[in-house]
Amino acid sequence: MQIHNLTEKNSILNTFISELRDVNVQKDRMRFRRNIERVGEVLGYELSKVLNYTPSDVKTPLGKSRVNLPQNDIVICSILRAGVPLHNGLLNYFDNSENAFISAYRHHKDNPEDFEIIVEYLACPNLDGKTLILADPMLATGQSLVSTYKALKPYGTPKEVHLVSVIGAKPGVDYVKKHFNENTHLWIATIDDELNDKGYIVPGLGDAGDLAFGNKLQH
Repeated sequence: MQIHNLTEKNSILNTFISELRDVNVQKDRMRFRRNIERVGEVLGYELSKVLNYTPSDVKTPLGKSRVNLPQNDIVICSILRAGVPLHNGLLNYFDNSENAFISAYRHHKDNPEDFEIIVEYLACPNLDGKTLILADPMLATGQSLVSTYKALKPYGTPKEVHLVSVIGAKPGVDYVKKHFNENTHLWIATIDDELNDKGYIVPGLGDAGDLAFGNKLQH
């Protein structure tokens, strides 16, 4: 798997990440969602550099201009609910893409530290020969991305796969690397070193879904 960690080079992305992490800025849900969306736009721009391009002539009022345009048939698949702002950021740049949505959540069995990933809702177009962008803002243990990709198998075989995340943990990145082939690309804004005993990224930013949309009842 090819890993593109964007904070290895300084850019305006650092500002968005710092605000996402900041407990004071997090109180503004609209700004939190917008920062996730902006990170998605930056990641989408970087991802676009490895797509396939062909020359195309564009008619202007004064003549013709030749420009290279992307030719990939893209499907953006996001994991609900935290993935919605990230999905919107990607869709802002890949606006002709097809879209897929999947619900995947942690189901805790006997204690808070043990869980399995449950996939329930799934809406997806045919993936055969497409460029699949699988978006999940928090790459913690990596189990959600792996479970989601397995659930997409009946919908066809993508030509290529790109994983997009905002913040990851090194153990989760290592786990994903073992389960996706070497041609898969991971586009991620930043990677932290640790997971705590509940499988959350440290220092991370907390629960992205709750920060974006409000606290949920546990059942």
